[in-house]
Amino acid sequence: MTTCTVAERSLSERVKPRIAVEREFARLGHTYRHGPLHFVFEHYFIRPVLESSLRILGLYNRGLRNALTPVIREIVLNFSDLPPAFHGFRLLQISDLHIDGVDGLAEALGPVIATLRPDACVLTGDYRFENFGPCDEVYPRMRQVIEAISAEHGVYGILGNHDAAEIAFRLEDLGVRMLVNEGIELKRNTEAIWLLGIDDPFDFACDDIPAALAGVPPEAFKILLAHAPERYEQAVAHGIQLYLTGHTHAGQIRLPIIGAVKHNARCPNAFRSGLWNHAGMHGYTSAGVGCSSLPVRFNCPPELVMFELRRA
Repeated sequence: MTTCTVAERSLSERVKPRIAVEREFARLGHTYRHGPLHFVFEHYFIRPVLESSLRILGLYNRGLRNALTPVIREIVLNFSDLPPAFHGFRLLQISDLHIDGVDGLAEALGPVIATLRPDACVLTGDYRFENFGPCDEVYPRMRQVIEAISAEHGVYGILGNHDAAEIAFRLEDLGVRMLVNEGIELKRNTEAIWLLGIDDPFDFACDDIPAALAGVPPEAFKILLAHAPERYEQAVAHGIQLYLTGHTHAGQIRLPIIGAVKHNARCPNAFRSGLWNHAGMHGYTSAGVGCSSLPVRFNCPPELVMFELRRA
């Protein structure tokens, strides 16, 4: 196995646009997508009311247990243009850990991940629970998760909308190759596929698919890692074969018949969870393994997704 990037730049260079946006968010006191009252309303009204309601109904502890019980989803995807050497290639996706928001999650994930033997592993963003404040609690817990991964072709990650730029540097120290608007080639024998990673398209809007494709052969088999599903049209236009994403948590709390209470992406419902196909491009929107707002899940278990790529 060998890997290489085209026109590789330092991580410091790659995260410069994101750092500039972080500074702008700090100046504004809010993100581009959410106004100044959003976080006040979320922290001082929505979360307390939802938690109190679940506790009164006797459901809070059940939701917490659900959040600490990850499932493994195994999905086979067929491609007519997959290089023959990659037939049977196993790719593990871990998304939306929010690892400092659920006590015990890293300990619950480690033994499960250790039983898996992917050829490569991808982390599709959101390692921090809040989208502001310190990240100190993220790193020891992420170390537990990363050390449980055994993947011959390596572990690759992108940043999500909850993540500070500093997380990219710390995860690289832990052995994750962070992809910030760039591509990396994975080789088996004389054949290759490309992993492309873009910066967060949801809040930071620093994503740049053309930059990620710079130097990638047009005929190459390409897998795009994007934190949110909203760039599906651009991905198809640039010849992507597989789009792996997360962000939505598939709702996290899903009601019988009604389904997800919250849809956290500006795209058709079909792209907000699970397996989908758009104009011949396969896509998967993971429900993630962590939680947002509250450390509970209902009818929406945390998931680790193992893809097996096959040549049709």
